Amino acid sequence: MIFTSALTSLQPDSALSYAIAIIIPGLDAIFPVLPSETAVIALGVATAGSSDPRIALLVACAALGAFLGDNLCYLIGHRFGPRVERRFFSSARGARQRAWAEQSLDRYGIQLIIVCRFIPGGRTAVTLCCGLIGYPRRRFVPATAVAAVAWAMYAFFIGRLGGRAFEDKPWAGLLLSLGITLVISALIEAIRRIRRWSRRRQAGLAEAGHPGPQPSDGHHGEPGDAAPEEDQAGRPAAGRADTGPCRVGRPDP
Repeated sequence: MIFTSALTSLQPDSALSYAIAIIIPGLDAIFPVLPSETAVIALGVATAGSSDPRIALLVACAALGAFLGDNLCYLIGHRFGPRVERRFFSSARGARQRAWAEQSLDRYGIQLIIVCRFIPGGRTAVTLCCGLIGYPRRRFVPATAVAAVAWAMYAFFIGRLGGRAFEDKPWAGLLLSLGITLVISALIEAIRRIRRWSRRRQAGLAEAGHPGPQPSDGHHGEPGDAAPEEDQAGRPAAGRADTGPCRVGRPDP
């Protein structure tokens, strides 16, 4: 089959393998339709039966491509802010993604930059927002370097796992590997949604349990009781009996 022969041709001695490892992960931050994870997984499947030390170079190239793509996104967001907002965040869905990214950056910072590499659709939103809001480069660059290395190793390992399971059928190994990544991505997304729901629920309970200070008139009786009303001179208001002390004496003659 043509597909099988093309897949098995992605070996460490092929210049095409290194080009795929760098270019596709580098561009999919700008063009999310490019299957960067699928490309790196395919490299892992194709080299599953090989012990060539140049495999480490392929992983390094994939990490380099991912790192360059993240930092390219940052530069685009920083230099072309208004155009980026119109292109990526003008729709209702885009606005929600930007709001989520900004709030999460305020809360998690570097951790989010690393984890968003594994969240579907999260990488582009977060890296562009980092450029838009001027997130510190001294923190962004190391975070994207760690994320790129972790992601490249993860994708390549999943590919080799599927390739070893189906050494005679590399296409089946690729399908198995892609299925594993879909399950992992779904679990990550489910955990993220559960945590968000839990935070909202706790916030709702906190608001319900603390309705805020109530106005006080200085009277601490039972509900429905009222303090005696007085006019400006300090006399009891009309319609109310004077509850002061009674004067007792002899009747007038």
